[in-house]
Amino acid sequence: MKKQDRQRLIRQLLSSQDIERQEDFVRLLEEQNIHVTQATISRDIKEMQLVKVPAATGGYRYNMPIQKKLDTKKKLKRTLQDAYVNISVQDKAAFLKVLPGNGPAVSSLIDQMKYDFVFGTIGDDQTVLAICVDEAGAQQLQATINDLLN
Repeated sequence: MKKQDRQRLIRQLLSSQDIERQEDFVRLLEEQNIHVTQATISRDIKEMQLVKVPAATGGYRYNMPIQKKLDTKKKLKRTLQDAYVNISVQDKAAFLKVLPGNGPAVSSLIDQMKYDFVFGTIGDDQTVLAICVDEAGAQQLQATINDLLN
């Protein structure tokens, strides 16, 4: 498996569960028939700049670098403040209208935030369609965007 693919899988694992030790990465990858050593995982952790943060269970877990998410949040906030027109929610979908030329950027930034309530986005010149995991997720995205605008 290529390093890029392995690291993409590591990011997916981080978003779906708490991983406390390097050996947990090795075991989880083994369960998917991907054979790696602890040394390989150690190099990936360093290269991906993973950090340990407090876990709900009281221990610590690996996470993507927090600063990166804060920068993305700032970019999303700034872009929305400059380009936002309105948002509508129906069922699992949130439909954002933005000023021309801003749809792809807003779509990409929402994806980069890795909100667990957003399944994915599609952005064209001046609209963004966000498909959420459920109706509550669409309403949560609307509330999040409104918070960023205030």
